[in-house]
Amino acid sequence: MPVATESLPCELCGERRERLSLHGFKVLGCTPDAGKPGFCTLSYEDPALSGGAAVTRTVTTESVEADGVAVEAVTVTTTVEPLASPQPAGATLAAAAALGALTPTQVRTAQAIVNLFETSEVLGDYGDVTLIEGDTGHLTYGRSQTTLGSGNLALLLQRYCGNPGARFGARLQPWLPRVQARDKALDQAPQLHNLLRAAADDPVMRETQDQFFDDVYWTPALRRAQQLGISSALGVAVVYDSIVHGSWGDMRQRTDAQAGSVQALGERGWIAAYVKVRRQWLGTHERQDLRRTVYRMDAFQRLIDQGFWGLPLPLVVRGKEISLASLTGTPPGCYDGPQPGTRALMLAQPLQRGLDVRLLQLGLSLQGVDIKADGLFGQASQTGLHAWQQAQGLPATGAADAALVAQLARV
Repeated sequence: MPVATESLPCELCGERRERLSLHGFKVLGCTPDAGKPGFCTLSYEDPALSGGAAVTRTVTTESVEADGVAVEAVTVTTTVEPLASPQPAGATLAAAAALGALTPTQVRTAQAIVNLFETSEVLGDYGDVTLIEGDTGHLTYGRSQTTLGSGNLALLLQRYCGNPGARFGARLQPWLPRVQARDKALDQAPQLHNLLRAAADDPVMRETQDQFFDDVYWTPALRRAQQLGISSALGVAVVYDSIVHGSWGDMRQRTDAQAGSVQALGERGWIAAYVKVRRQWLGTHERQDLRRTVYRMDAFQRLIDQGFWGLPLPLVVRGKEISLASLTGTPPGCYDGPQPGTRALMLAQPLQRGLDVRLLQLGLSLQGVDIKADGLFGQASQTGLHAWQQAQGLPATGAADAALVAQLARV
């Protein structure tokens, strides 16, 4: 197997080692870099590299989240030693062909299962802002819950703000330095939280999340599955869940040690063993928040027991239906109308909801009103609007005519 070495700052070595281990690489060791004070040389086996003459190249690593840990973007030097016998091209093509047999619906179904684990929604909750006590990731956001602590929230927002069509890019831009610095005080920054919720209404943000999470989670999961010869939709979904949730590499090695390899057990036998090993690890973990996630393995175990290796639709996972109907449409909690200024807003039955409500709430939040921009005009919205009107010397009605809605939505 080819060996790669990287020269990188010592303070990033621990996170880089964990990232490599979590994603299936075997870390061989770390030694001080004599030519660069403050740098070290990390050696690991890289199964993805092919043989040939030894080469040295400069690459840029990109942050990949796992258990709330990630490596910041940093330039490193990687040296690849020659491989005595390159992997036969036919084996790689066969594995790629097997993975290519997944249909688009199977891919969406596998992703929907993990969406349900992460945000309890089939399509994911693109505007979900979550804080879990004891979570080292701190502020988490979006369809696949990317975190402040890992640095991946900064990468996601950089992508979004870098798009000229990003509706909320200019408003989010001033927050980027603090997000990039992983400022834990942002856990308690309601204005940022409301901006993130509102950004989910922008199709550019939703598409940016889809692309980002595919790059960071789905593509690495396919690569790991390909390396092991896992090709079923359910098998790939299990790998994908672990790449998102963390500790894939350690659990893979533990499964091999306790039950046997994929080659020895066959794909289905190995996946079943992996799910049992991972459940035991989660159920006895020192972190309470991880112990609570054993439901992920329980859900996979039910699919295994039913023999649903192709993830046939419809499926019920965590009490939610995954079907062709539920895999289409606008994600829950996202609004594409009404536009601000097209109606008055007030407390009513049923509650008014939509884009104009969200932007009204965001405008109040950016002016210091304690309010959650959830897109629903309830009693809290009435109270917040009433207080703002009083402070502005306006008639304190707790309602807004179309002109006031348009004014606040532009703040």
